[in-house]
Order: sequence, then C-alpha cells, then structure tokens
Amino acid sequence: MSTPSPATAPAVFSLGHFIAGRQVPGVSGRSGSVYNPATGALRGHVAFATAEEARAAIAAAEAALPGWAAVTPLQRARVMFRFKALLEEHVDELALTLTSEHGKVLSDARGELTRGMEVVEFACGIPQLLKSEFTENVGTGVDSWSIRQPVGVCAGITPFNFPAMVPMWMYPVALACGNTFVLKPSERDPTLALRMAELLAEAGLPAGVPVMMASSTPEPIDA
Repeated sequence: MSTPSPATAPAVFSLGHFIAGRQVPGVSGRSGSVYNPATGALRGHVAFATAEEARAAIAAAEAALPGWAAVTPLQRARVMFRFKALLEEHVDELALTLTSEHGKVLSDARGELTRGMEVVEFACGIPQLLKSEFTENVGTGVDSWSIRQPVGVCAGITPFNFPAMVPMWMYPVALACGNTFVLKPSERDPTLALRMAELLAEAGLPAGVPVMMASSTPEPIDA
C-alpha cells in the first residue's frame, strides 16, 4: 500500500514501517498521533516499534548489504539519478506532505527539499568520488595505497524540524557508497520518510537497502 499523500489520504491514516522493500504494519499495539499543525486536525497514527521490530529492520538491512555492496559504483549512481528525477517529478506532493505535518510554509518546504536534492545530485557523482589512491615511494621502498569500501549498515535518527533535508544529508551518500541504511524519523512528521523509501525502491534500490522505521520509542516499563 502506498503512503497516503495529502491530496488523496483518508481522513485518518495508519503508518507502519518500510522494511525489506515494502510497508509493513506495526505489531506493538502502541502508536502516536500525527497532526496538521496549521489546523490541529488529526492526520493519522504512526506505529511505535518494539525492540524486536527494530532488530528485524536491521537484519533486513544486513541481509541486503552484500548484494548492494557488490553493485558497481556506476550502477549505484544510476539509481541515484533515477531517484533525483523522481524527487523532481513529485516535488509538489512532497512539499505539501512536509507542510501538512511540519507546518512550515510551502516555500520553505520546497527550499528544504531543494537542499536535500542537492545532496542526491552530489551522490550521483559517486564513481569519481570513490576512486582509490596510490602513491609510489612515499618512503624508501615503501608505496602507499588506499581503497574505499562500504562500511556496512548505517543508521540515522533525525529530528522533526527538517524531515526532508536532514535525512537526505545522510542516506543518499551512504547508499551511493554501497551501504544499507536504517532511518528513524520523528514520530511527529513521519510520512515523508516512508514516501522517500517508496521512491528509492521505485528508483531501483533492492529490498532491504533502504529501511525506514516510521517511529521507534522506548517500550513502557512495568512498575
């Protein structure tokens, strides 16, 4: 099921998580309310993840890592190019989603998306940026060389005030470098993150490479 957009969403929607290439409902039984700050109207509910769900998300990212890391930098860059094109195609929808949950005016929402898309554009140049170095005879009979390789599963926990820009400072570069990524956005404006995950999948990222936990909060402790 696609993430609801402000233009087509029901009166109250329910968000889960994006794991292994698809949206899955939360199973904790706990959720938070998502409001439109301009009107105070309830937009929907977002599931709070259990520790087990968080582990499952990380496991999905770990399982996807070897295959994605083996993809050539050029092929990964092509995915970023397609992602950039999709962002440009859906910019009106994305800006409206941002405004409807964060409250900043549309011009600011568009500006925030532009700042994030600049990082995606930077990531499109990853084949050049990932080139290795070799220096001959740095010392007597000593050569020096370096290679750049994926480091593994990366993660980001991002604030509510820039729900597009701050995550996009992180995952485009991490993904372009061959890593997988688990994002935990704010529970106050989570819809945009899940929509981005859908667009990443549409751009060609394999299942499990992007993982978006709509929200993950400490579980209640019995007295």
